[in-house]
Amino acid sequence: MADPLLQPYHLKHLNLKNRIFSTSHEPAYSEGGMPGLRYQLYHEEKAKGGAAMTMIGGSSVIAKDSPQAFGNLYVHDNAIIPHFRELAKRVHAYDCAVMCQITHLGRRTSWHKEHWLPIISASHEREPAHRGFPKMMEDHDIARVVKAYGEATARCREGDLDGVEIEAYGHLFDSFLSPRTNSRTDEYGGSLENRMRFGIAVLTEMRHAAGPDFIIGLRMAVDEAAEDGFGFQEGVEIARRLRDAKLIDFLNVIVGTIDSDESLSHIIPLMGTPAGPNFAKVKAARAALPGLPIFHAARVNDLATARHWVADDAVDLIGMTRAHMADPHIVAKLMRGEEERIRPCVGAGYCIDRIYQGGEALCLHNPATGREATMPHVIRPGDGPRRKVVIVGAGPAGLEAARVSALRGHDVVLFEATDRPGGQVAIAAKVNRRKELIGITDWLFAEATRAGVTFRFNTYAEGADILAERPDIVVIATGGTPNTAPFREGGELATSTWDVLSGQVALSGDVLLYDDESGHEALSTAEFLTDKGIRFELVTPERAIGVEVGGLNYPAYYKAFYQGGVTLTPNLRMTAIRRDGNQLVASLFNAYDKSRHQRRAQQIIVAHGNLAADAVYFDLKDQSRNRGEIDIDAFIEGRPQVLRTNPAGTFQLFRIGDAVATRNIHAAIYDGLRLCKAF
Repeated sequence: MADPLLQPYHLKHLNLKNRIFSTSHEPAYSEGGMPGLRYQLYHEEKAKGGAAMTMIGGSSVIAKDSPQAFGNLYVHDNAIIPHFRELAKRVHAYDCAVMCQITHLGRRTSWHKEHWLPIISASHEREPAHRGFPKMMEDHDIARVVKAYGEATARCREGDLDGVEIEAYGHLFDSFLSPRTNSRTDEYGGSLENRMRFGIAVLTEMRHAAGPDFIIGLRMAVDEAAEDGFGFQEGVEIARRLRDAKLIDFLNVIVGTIDSDESLSHIIPLMGTPAGPNFAKVKAARAALPGLPIFHAARVNDLATARHWVADDAVDLIGMTRAHMADPHIVAKLMRGEEERIRPCVGAGYCIDRIYQGGEALCLHNPATGREATMPHVIRPGDGPRRKVVIVGAGPAGLEAARVSALRGHDVVLFEATDRPGGQVAIAAKVNRRKELIGITDWLFAEATRAGVTFRFNTYAEGADILAERPDIVVIATGGTPNTAPFREGGELATSTWDVLSGQVALSGDVLLYDDESGHEALSTAEFLTDKGIRFELVTPERAIGVEVGGLNYPAYYKAFYQGGVTLTPNLRMTAIRRDGNQLVASLFNAYDKSRHQRRAQQIIVAHGNLAADAVYFDLKDQSRNRGEIDIDAFIEGRPQVLRTNPAGTFQLFRIGDAVATRNIHAAIYDGLRLCKAF
């Protein structure tokens, strides 16, 4: 039986070769608002990987009073047209369609950037996430913005793109549609007919600007799932009227709102949530809108889920956007019968969280995504001599180093002290909601095994064990050990988060958790404790809890904390721990009012990163050709390491990941890739 995902689909005049696409999103790879080479290569890789269509430019802005919020493209500028043409040429070369999402951000941006113009919206309602107070649009604002939508559409067509979609959830377009953001009393407010007036004017202008044969779609919530918003029936009615007026060629269905971090976390669900959570509502929308092509994407991160959506006639095209960031070659692997080799999206949300923290989108465990100019998605055999590579440590850094080295054609042996791969990832995955993280190291282990790596588990490798292998290259990826003593005394009395998550200590009901790391380490431990029904206090010297945890991840933590009755205390730094009878006493200091405090507990758990487990590295350093030194420029650029500072040395020595310093999974895997791809 033919795979439903591989069946072609005809959208107006456009012939799509299968049913899988990547939805509009903004990876923040733009250069001055333009999709330069990095942007183009990122989308070209998905085309190479077999996607039927890739949508670019999530929230591409159409006007100067819609300042970019996170690297958005400037589709209000004619300078973008040649960049579009270059991108389209790259993508079309692989029989892949490309469309752009255009929008006016409305109130979902900030006034204090770029041209310092007031933000605008249908009404005065403030968006909680960006906190700005918008101006209610006047008649001349409406006329100007309507015209801008048309001009932006024409630029997309002139740039050889196959179509556009409007973002209509949380932006200006839908601020008129929704009663929660439209309190106008003129002809643009009140009844549904009035609330649709602006949108109809925009789409009519776009049709006029680009012609009747250009594809125009809408990515819109059919149900805002909010007490003061429109519900499913009204959302479907909006789409029905636009369909009947022949103003839209497809509907990309959304469920929910995005005006707060909590609500956004449901639009873009993370790990610990069901796959394809909006299936019933999207299928109902499709049934209510015959003849209108329906697209959707929300936590469809595996082919089994995607196949179900298409086979059950819930959608015409299914979006696998974050899944393509994890592996842009999803369709190619499916067509080769290698579905099990697809690098899984584990729903960590690292990609989106980085954007909302001012960075660019990066996949937690595919460091080649967004770095296509320098980092390969497919590792090719090298043309140099076959060498013996010894790796110590089967965490993410060591597994990637082993996988890449073996694929380059080398003889690879990996020593691991425990009985299984995973390293710190295996510990982090002990939290029930975050158990999908183990998919990262499971995939790396499977691929390294397939590439021919020899694994020696339950082996605590010392210098003599490594030298006995007669290595040409040694890579130390031993990770770190918890640092529970970031203060002047009593660190030996503290319990590490590792001991808690791995079940090495018995948990009492009298716990103090001290977070001086501000990321997932302490918050995951806190969630683990709440899952066990343990009430405790979480203390941090920071001004807020988990300041390094992004906007999509922290809502789930906070939900667990409030449900579990956790006491959250910022602005206190731990300075010491001492024993008093059968209790521990923590000394705490407030830097703002200089006050001193004490907390008593049976257990004090400390999260303060790791200390590099580097003993074997230093044992080998003076026997290596490079004495462990790395050529930083070559490392950054992915070039071979050729330093030789010890003529008597017989092998090259490197250390990567947390064996160097505390960082994260992405950094560990990136170290392994960029070092070993040059072997």
